[in-house]
Amino acid sequence: MDSYRRAGGSLLGWAFTQSPFAEAIHDQDLLCLGINDRMCEMFGLTQDGLRGRRLTDVLHGPQYDAMERYMRQVLDTGEPASRETYRRVPGESRERAWHVSVSPVKDKDGRTRAVLVGVLDITEQYWARRRLTLLNEASTRIGTTLDISKTARELVDMVVPGLADLVAVDLLNVVFSGNEPPPGPLTGTVVLRRAAHQSVLDGVPEAVVKIGDFDVHPPSSPAAECLATGESVLTEVTNPAFAYAHAYNPARVEMIRDFGFHSILCVPIRARGVTLGVVVFLRGPRPESFERDDVLLAEELTARAALSLDNARRYTRERSTALALQRSLLPQRLPRQSAVEVASRYLPASAHAGVGGDWYDVIPLSGARVALVVGDVVGHDIRASATMGRLRGAVRTLADVDLPPEELLTRLDDVVGRISAETDAGPGGDVYATCVYAIYDPVSRRCSVARAGHPQPALVTPDGVVSFLDLPAGPPLGLGGLPFESAEVDLPAGSILALYTDGLIESRERDIDLGFERLRRALASPEPSLETTCDNILATVLGDSPADDVALLIARTHALNDDRVATWDLAADPSVVAGARQQVTTLLTDWGLDDVAFVTELVVSELITNAIRYARGPIQLRLIYDRSLICEVTDGSSTAPHLRRARALDEGGRGLLLVSQLTQRWGSRQTPQGKTIWAEQALPDSGTD
Repeated sequence: MDSYRRAGGSLLGWAFTQSPFAEAIHDQDLLCLGINDRMCEMFGLTQDGLRGRRLTDVLHGPQYDAMERYMRQVLDTGEPASRETYRRVPGESRERAWHVSVSPVKDKDGRTRAVLVGVLDITEQYWARRRLTLLNEASTRIGTTLDISKTARELVDMVVPGLADLVAVDLLNVVFSGNEPPPGPLTGTVVLRRAAHQSVLDGVPEAVVKIGDFDVHPPSSPAAECLATGESVLTEVTNPAFAYAHAYNPARVEMIRDFGFHSILCVPIRARGVTLGVVVFLRGPRPESFERDDVLLAEELTARAALSLDNARRYTRERSTALALQRSLLPQRLPRQSAVEVASRYLPASAHAGVGGDWYDVIPLSGARVALVVGDVVGHDIRASATMGRLRGAVRTLADVDLPPEELLTRLDDVVGRISAETDAGPGGDVYATCVYAIYDPVSRRCSVARAGHPQPALVTPDGVVSFLDLPAGPPLGLGGLPFESAEVDLPAGSILALYTDGLIESRERDIDLGFERLRRALASPEPSLETTCDNILATVLGDSPADDVALLIARTHALNDDRVATWDLAADPSVVAGARQQVTTLLTDWGLDDVAFVTELVVSELITNAIRYARGPIQLRLIYDRSLICEVTDGSSTAPHLRRARALDEGGRGLLLVSQLTQRWGSRQTPQGKTIWAEQALPDSGTD
């Protein structure tokens, strides 16, 4: 029996000494009673060097002071304790992860007599958990937006310092514009553009290339090599091939030397069969080089980021296409006219909001008048932009008919209703829009305005007083069946009228009243230049990028001098035609327009004769000397004239044909008392559009 116990005791002693787990036993005074070979090997000690001594007598540092506190805690409480730590042990340059357990050793009466310390190297498990954590975080932190630069920043922020000390994302320049990169691997010299970089040092002082700048990679460089092969390239700076490949760039060589980088990993960014760029991972402050598991983790993170980057690239292309469509539907240049001086701005919404349907227009009308239009189609997609183009065309067509604002909006409401009925958008896919339409007459200096669910225009009088026009709101276009009303306001010469969409004054972050107040402040001190006024409004009211599209149209009114307008009231008698022609000739001589006198006499004669023959009084003749010479005849009949080709034996029907041939353009518009027939003649060297 004694021999059995001795044999068993020997076996237990050998098992403790030879255990693959690092173990040590300390008594109640924390003196070491025994230490096994693995623990000695781990700390570079011998059994005699520690036995009979405290741990802190041999090893010095805060981690060993903490270990003794844990042992004392277990001795006092009799309860086991454990912790994980990430430390570098003596004799090793690489930090490791350790699981440390301190267990009480009790006698048969349950009293704690000693503590058993066990240390287990869990570095592999630790890094496996870290890699899994990084991958899990990547699914939520990378690709939160469809912005290329932000997605690249999310990637570099993810991997520093968990995986690398310095990371750079370089992309092909075509990626930033949303264009399709060339298929397959890239060979030869590659030019890349820096999208993002991050470092364990504040400000990324190691960066040789600034964000947005270009960098050239010769075929022998690791970045070009990984793009050519489609495989990751892992190298050390001590590799002669690495030194040769970077000899062309002394600044990069100096950076690597000064900051002590030693291990470099280049991973190609590939998604859906195309190469977008490369991610470069570097280690310097940490002594461990990249290992195979690090390469696998970097490739997995890069692959996830690549899909997000490609999604952002595709979205950029689609958004650019939509913006190009929308801008092509807006006025490419505003027409020349004398009634108002205008300036305009269009700002698309921030990238996540999509393309909207805001528009503006300036439409010259008969009688030297001008129409100002701003509208907004509800929605943010290609359909909204296309609908905007249709509505802008409809407004121009209705404006050619010279409808008053309230009637034009009524007709436009019908157009929106038809578009909505034609649109196969499913439930809730109806089309709605808002619009404000204003007609300004520089002769009377009056402005007639109507709006359909649109913000009221702002008015700045020449004395600097800012107000918002009190107009009937009107329903949004597309509801159908509800009336619109217009209001008239006198605008002295030099007044400023501001028309805009709700994206200028309203957002989720601020109340609309604050937007109105900011707009009021911006208009309170108008600049001599309307272009500067537009810029000041956008800077004051918007600040950052708009959450919604913004269309802004600013107009400064001009007045036509009284000596440029002449009016005659005529009796409905053919005998007045000759006198009217003589008065017109005399006036044209005073205006210095003798060159157009002959044609004007013919036009006046035909228009007055038609009014006397086919209409009823009162008859009024008006000449307006503007960028063109405008002749107007107003009568009391609402019947509109029609151009027709007279047959050989017809006695009439040639008058309007003659007018249309002699003038630049002609037409008619309804008035409250009847109609006005007008004709415009281009003046020599007038430069009219």
